[in-house]
Amino acid sequence: MIELRIDAVDLPGTACPPAPGFPGYDNIHVAVQRRERPTELLGLTPGDAASASWALECTATPVDAGLDLKGPYVQGRPGGRFVYLSWGSLDDAGTVTMFRRAKLWLDGGVPADVLAAAVDTGLLVGRLGLTDGRGAPLCASVRPPMITWTAGTC
Repeated sequence: MIELRIDAVDLPGTACPPAPGFPGYDNIHVAVQRRERPTELLGLTPGDAASASWALECTATPVDAGLDLKGPYVQGRPGGRFVYLSWGSLDDAGTVTMFRRAKLWLDGGVPADVLAAAVDTGLLVGRLGLTDGRGAPLCASVRPPMITWTAGTC
């Protein structure tokens, strides 16, 4: 078992103003999306929090190409694993309407030596900022240098 921890800073705030082709959103929150259950979100955090952190349990299985991470919050097929951070607007009833996602790539993102060390220590940590260059919630594919992966100790 390995803990995959995502530590985030520089959240964009709770409002995303309208722009051409974009309606804008209020009461923005971010969370980790569960595999095959897009409405099941782990660690829903307001967009104006000072930081956010999510701990995900994973297994690392040896495969021909190295190590394959699996877990309830790890998405994709072998060789294309990632974690989704989902951005959504939270309404008064507590329903989150997703409007954007960031895909944190594990395969092709985590250096092989870092992943091997994380298996030994039991902890893999990804650190990133969640505001893009326009001041909006970070979205699309996220790989180094946008995220830094390190092995740690539990």
